[in-house]
Amino acid sequence: MPFALFLLGVAVFAQGTSEFMLSGLVPDIARDLGVSVPSAGALTSAFALGMVAGAPLMAGLARRWSRRGALLGFLAVFLAVHVVGAVTDSFMVLVATRVVGALANAGFLAVALVTAVGMVGPEAGGRATSTLLGGVTLACVVGVPAGALLGQLWGWRAAFWAVVLLSLPAVVAVARSVPAGAADSGRPSLRAELRSLRNPRLRVALLLGALVNGATFCSFTYLAPLVTQVTGLGSGWVPVVLALFGAGSFVGVAVGGRLAERRPGAVVTGGGGALCLGWAAFALAAATPAVALGLVLVQGALSFGVGSTLISQALRTASEAPTLSGGFATAAFNVGAALGPWLGGTAIGAGLGYRSPVWVSAALVAVALLTAGLGVRRNRRAPGCRTRASWPA
Repeated sequence: MPFALFLLGVAVFAQGTSEFMLSGLVPDIARDLGVSVPSAGALTSAFALGMVAGAPLMAGLARRWSRRGALLGFLAVFLAVHVVGAVTDSFMVLVATRVVGALANAGFLAVALVTAVGMVGPEAGGRATSTLLGGVTLACVVGVPAGALLGQLWGWRAAFWAVVLLSLPAVVAVARSVPAGAADSGRPSLRAELRSLRNPRLRVALLLGALVNGATFCSFTYLAPLVTQVTGLGSGWVPVVLALFGAGSFVGVAVGGRLAERRPGAVVTGGGGALCLGWAAFALAAATPAVALGLVLVQGALSFGVGSTLISQALRTASEAPTLSGGFATAAFNVGAALGPWLGGTAIGAGLGYRSPVWVSAALVAVALLTAGLGVRRNRRAPGCRTRASWPA
């Protein structure tokens, strides 16, 4: 893999830390700003909604810029809104900074995904995608637990300042690693790229990605209260639990990236089945610390292994949209990141307890498996369909 690809991962690490760190800060934000825990959890949904809207919008806007110029511009906006978020006392201002930061993050990730695949070619696209998303999983392993620890020591605002400091070297890395140049004038028209969404295989791949990621963030967002209120561990265990989930996700992305190039169907169906059963087992065994900690690690690996495979397959299927394919994948990923915390918060708000988001996660993966099965059956009935290529994406 080109060294520049790993430097792009540095920037993704900073942004991933921002997106996911609220999982360890939700109780503190709720207490400090005088809102409920589900309301504070909705900050994750607000960020994800900004990513959903911003991914195709920002990717389309960036068509007019060089890739280095686009990446640097998005990073600058991302850095600025975190300064505002770190100093505000208004919950609504914090929500606004999350949305604007998400728009910048969405634009960066959409351009970075296309840039990453372009560096290595489609034959190694799965590994390139997993390398870039390694920045996301590293954020879960290091950034999110560190953010939770900073929140416990110096308050949740310290985590926002940490993201600002992380973003500064990311700006330098992108400026030095991504080649300069004018925008590519040989790209298809925007209308032609949007027409790729007519492809049913692409639509199914994006839907599966949204469902699997929704399951991931439904439980991940509320891990802190689940661990303290149900598992019975002290608040000092929250960074450890988040690090376990992140360590699993790092392994999942690394393994999934390689398998995605050879047997994507096996990853989605086999890994998805194990993921569904794992969420159900986690809900049942959440009160047993040893079992719960083990399942956090396993579920992190399965969630990101299946999720990264779906992203790489969506990028491959959207080959007719070289600019917007990253936006499509990013948007689908974050539809789930918005839907999951909202569903989990709704379940908690209905009085179903802190186990309920985990049950919702199991249900979302079950729906994804059913959708994948229907897609495979439909593809097999299609004239001239080959068995190896019969899975939905």
